[in-house]
Amino acid sequence: MAARLGRLKQRAEYLRVRGAGRRFATPGLVLQAAAAPGQAGFRVGFTVSRRVGNAVSRNRARRRLKAVAEMILPQHAATGLDYVVIGRQGAVSRPFLLLAGDMENALHRLGLWRDGEPAERG
Repeated sequence: MAARLGRLKQRAEYLRVRGAGRRFATPGLVLQAAAAPGQAGFRVGFTVSRRVGNAVSRNRARRRLKAVAEMILPQHAATGLDYVVIGRQGAVSRPFLLLAGDMENALHRLGLWRDGEPAERG
């Protein structure tokens, strides 16, 4: 089982990432990233809107996105940043490996991919 990720919890943190960050959209998710002042590791927040479906669908999408993030971000995400993962309609039905590929592609396209040892989490 993967270690738990540092989490964004306050609405203001999500809004800061949205306003000050970069973003890249894939069929399964949108990844936003912004610098986190005074932070060595990284934190991540998840959100899925009602457009994705009912509560059961949204929760399933959120759980799948958390699993992808726990699998990929500790080893490959740049540190000193806050990330927001927004679930899209594809997050519910998209095969898990393609969803993981979406996360990897977004990190590459934003220039935040790194190779190496697991990062420390905030």
